[in-house]
Amino acid sequence: MELTGAQIVIECLKEQGVDTVFGFPGGAILNVYDELYKHRDEITHYLTSHEQGASHAADGYARATGKVGVCFATSGPGATNMVTGIATAYMDSIPVVMITCNVGLNLLGKDSFQEIDILGITMPVTKYNFIVKDVTKLADVIRRAFRIAQTGRPGPVVIDITKNVTATKTEYTYKKPEPILPDASVINEIDVEKAVTMIAHSKRPFVFVGGGVTLANASEELRRFVKKIDAPVADSLMGKGAFDGTSDAYVGMLGMHGTKAANYGLNQSDLIIVVGSRFSDRVIGNPKTFGNKAQILQIDVDASEINKNIVVTHCIAGDAKLVLRKLSAQLNQMEHNEWMQYINELKTRYPLTYPKDRLTGPQIVETIYEMTHGDAVICTEVGQHQMWAAQFYKYDAPRKFISSGGLGTMGYGLGASIGAKVACPEKTVINIAGDGCFRMNFNELLTASKYNIPIIEVIFNNSVLGMVRQWQTLFYERRYSSTILDGDFDYARIAEACGCRGMNVTNKEELTEALKEALSADGPVVINCFIDCDDKVWPMVAPGASISEAFSEEDMIRK
Repeated sequence: MELTGAQIVIECLKEQGVDTVFGFPGGAILNVYDELYKHRDEITHYLTSHEQGASHAADGYARATGKVGVCFATSGPGATNMVTGIATAYMDSIPVVMITCNVGLNLLGKDSFQEIDILGITMPVTKYNFIVKDVTKLADVIRRAFRIAQTGRPGPVVIDITKNVTATKTEYTYKKPEPILPDASVINEIDVEKAVTMIAHSKRPFVFVGGGVTLANASEELRRFVKKIDAPVADSLMGKGAFDGTSDAYVGMLGMHGTKAANYGLNQSDLIIVVGSRFSDRVIGNPKTFGNKAQILQIDVDASEINKNIVVTHCIAGDAKLVLRKLSAQLNQMEHNEWMQYINELKTRYPLTYPKDRLTGPQIVETIYEMTHGDAVICTEVGQHQMWAAQFYKYDAPRKFISSGGLGTMGYGLGASIGAKVACPEKTVINIAGDGCFRMNFNELLTASKYNIPIIEVIFNNSVLGMVRQWQTLFYERRYSSTILDGDFDYARIAEACGCRGMNVTNKEELTEALKEALSADGPVVINCFIDCDDKVWPMVAPGASISEAFSEEDMIRK
């Protein structure tokens, strides 16, 4: 049948099983929105307050479900407003398809009104991007985009469509998407056999888990593998929940704000098995000293990540789910009682602690954990609150922690929490934010209010840019340049003005009552928690130092 380009966009989305889109309309994409209106019973559109909020919502939707998130924007500033969201998804390998429309083909290259080369702008931060100037190619491009976003190492794909294409007709035929399965053919069996030998000879194996395990839906395979080799497990920020954070084998997060047990334990291992992690600088500290007493085995679906930041002893390129299955099948049951006892002693000797005499970030997170029984989707912005959420909430399953890791995008969490709640309406979704981040994105409270999306926003209000201030205190001789948030703003009243319930709390008792009310509310709630401006995230590794040099406040006092 003959359809316009705009109709083809909608039909192709339906082919892919898309029932939710986040976006903001404009002139160039108007034909698509007009067609979307006619299919509003099949595809629900959420109008965000800003295109960046739409991109983060699509990202949060994807992280919460494993499905492709979709968002729309118009040409020019509409498209450029999504660039931060595209880069956020790219750095964390999140499958998102972002559809923009550009000016008509006859106006391209003429500095026309709201014309922008969005392909040129996004090329460094997309897995792939397209511009469609011929309507006969549109359907195939959309199908390719969804497949590219999901195969191998996932990532964002941008499709830019000229406006004339959305109005032009061509023949369209429905095409059922082919199932996307991990590619077993790329896994080298000789590499697997060598890895099995390395693991079998190891006396002190240590497993480090990244976000690739979640992306590969390999958590169950990881659990069986860890049980088989009897090893401790640490995770990265993106790896939260990929391995059960309540397990006795779990030692905490690794890296700059990781636990001492994780950082010290890795330093004493003889084999570090890295699954689905790219060795971020915030994880490894000084690359010259990272794991220098051990052999390193890296498992990653993206061969370009192997030997990029850390030169490893051996590697297996392939999907984590398939590789872990193969390894487990070829390994005998192992026991490392002495090694595991040593790790448990580290955990006992170096627990995460915080002051109990006042309301603090860790206390807020632990209270949220207690009141949600560990069964919530926790989104975060970026900063101290993000680290506390990673340290003090126990994530027992994947897709329960949603945060910007690679790009570190302040303003990410609120949009992401909206996307996560839309994707998982049956789950409690809480966004943990700093007051600096809240200032960047509270306009999206209008989105939550408009659609009555019952998210809970918990603000850690210390009247400063907390993480930057922490660095200024420790490394810049307390020169607090532009990190104090002047002004007596009542964020609870701002929330009320946006149509949400707003509450201020100053102690644990007030927090408990506020959370109790928020958890039973049928609309969005903002809880503004006042904490001290000089509370810090501990432990910490100084920039460029070895992770074995992690220090706490007590260590500084002793010096």
